[in-house]
Amino acid sequence: MNIHSKRNWLLVSLLNLVIVAILGLLLRWMFVAPVAGINYKYLLHAHSHVALLGWLYAAVFVALVSTFLPAELRDKKTYTWQFWLSQGAVLGMLFTFPVQGYAAASIAFSTAHILLSYWFAYRFQKDAKAAKLNQGKHQLSFKFIRAALFFLVLSSLGPWAMGPFMALGHSGSELYFNAIYFYLHFQYNGWFTFAVLGLLFWLLEHYQIAFNAKNGGLFFRLMFWACIPAFLLSVLWIKPAIAVYWISGAAAVVQVMALGVLLAILIPLRRQVYNLFGGWSKLTLQLAILAFILKTGMQFATAFPYMADLAYKIRLFVIGYLHLVLIGFVSLFILAFFVQKGWLSLKQSMSKWGIGIFILGFILTEMLLFLQGTFFWIGLGAIPYFNELLFGQSILLPFGIMLFTIPQLKSINPETKIIFQLQKQG
Repeated sequence: MNIHSKRNWLLVSLLNLVIVAILGLLLRWMFVAPVAGINYKYLLHAHSHVALLGWLYAAVFVALVSTFLPAELRDKKTYTWQFWLSQGAVLGMLFTFPVQGYAAASIAFSTAHILLSYWFAYRFQKDAKAAKLNQGKHQLSFKFIRAALFFLVLSSLGPWAMGPFMALGHSGSELYFNAIYFYLHFQYNGWFTFAVLGLLFWLLEHYQIAFNAKNGGLFFRLMFWACIPAFLLSVLWIKPAIAVYWISGAAAVVQVMALGVLLAILIPLRRQVYNLFGGWSKLTLQLAILAFILKTGMQFATAFPYMADLAYKIRLFVIGYLHLVLIGFVSLFILAFFVQKGWLSLKQSMSKWGIGIFILGFILTEMLLFLQGTFFWIGLGAIPYFNELLFGQSILLPFGIMLFTIPQLKSINPETKIIFQLQKQG
C-alpha cells in the first residue's frame, strides 16, 4: 500500500480543519467588530460546509478506505479520483459561499459533492462485499460502517428537497428549515456517529479485545432503529402533533438504553482499550467518549417539550451542542484514531502543545456558550463582554490545531509501516 499518498489525504483533511477553525474565529470576530464587505450568513455557510465535507467527510473517507479494505482494493485509482474530486468541490464551496451564499456556483459544487458521495458509498460497499467484510472478524464494525453509508445517502434528501421548497416559495419556512435539520441529523447522528462507532469496534476486533458479541449486536440494533425516528427531535420546535412527541421521546429513550449497553461493553475493557493509546491520545479518546455521553443526554432532554422549546429560543445551546458533537465527539475521536494508527504523531512537543491548546479552547468555548445560554434561560441577561471573551477563547482553536498540524507535515511516523504489516496479516 502507498502509505504516504493515503496519509497525504489525511493531511489535506487536517489542513481543512485549520481553515474551518480560522473561519470560525472570523465568525466570532464579526460579533465584536463587523467587517465591511463580509456577509456573516455567507461566511457561516462556508464554515459549515468545509467543516462537514472538507474535514469530517474527508477524514472518515480516509479512515474507512485505509482501515477496512485490503491493499488490492484500497489502492484502486477510483478512491484517488473520489478524494481529489471531492476536495475540488470543497475548494469551490470555500470560495463561492463567502461571496454569494446559496447561488448557482455554490449549489453546483455542493451537488457535485453529494453525487461523489453516492459514488463512494456504492464503490466502498461493492469492494467490501468482494472482501467479504460481512463474514470475517470485523462483522460488527462493518455493520456500523454500512449503516453510516446508508445515513450518508439518506441525509442528502434534505438538500435535494430544499430546491423545490425554494422554487415553491417556501424559503425560510418550516419545511425549508426542517429539510436542513434532516440533513444535519443524518449527517452527525447517522453518518459520522456510526462511522466513529464502527472504527471503535474495529479497534476491539483488530486487537482481539474480547467483548460480548450479543451486547455488541444489541447496541447496533438499538442505535440504528433509534436514529431514524430521532430525527423528529429536530422538528419539535414547530410544536407538531402529540404523536410526534411520543415517537421522538421513545427514540430518545432507546438511545439512552443503547448508551447503557455501550458502557456495559466498554467499562470492563477500559484498561485494554486505553493501552492502545497513550498520553494525549488517551485523553483525546476519553473526551470523545464523554462528549458522546453528553450528546445522548442532551438529545434525551430535548424530547421534553419545554427543553425543545428552550433549545429553539436560545440558539447558543444549539451552537454548543453542534460543536460538542462535531468537535468533541467526532473530531477528537478521529484525531485519536489516526494517532493510534500511526498516521498522526504526538511525539513532538509542538504537537502535544497544539492538541492541548485545541482541547482547552474547545472546553472553554463550550463552557462559555452554555453558561451564557443558561444566563438567558434564568433571566440573568448577557455576560459582560461575552462576545469579546468568546472571541479570545476561540483564538485557541486555530492556534492549537495549527501547532498540532505543522509537525505532521514534516514527517511520517515510522510505526505506520509496522502497523500496516500487522493489518495485512490480520
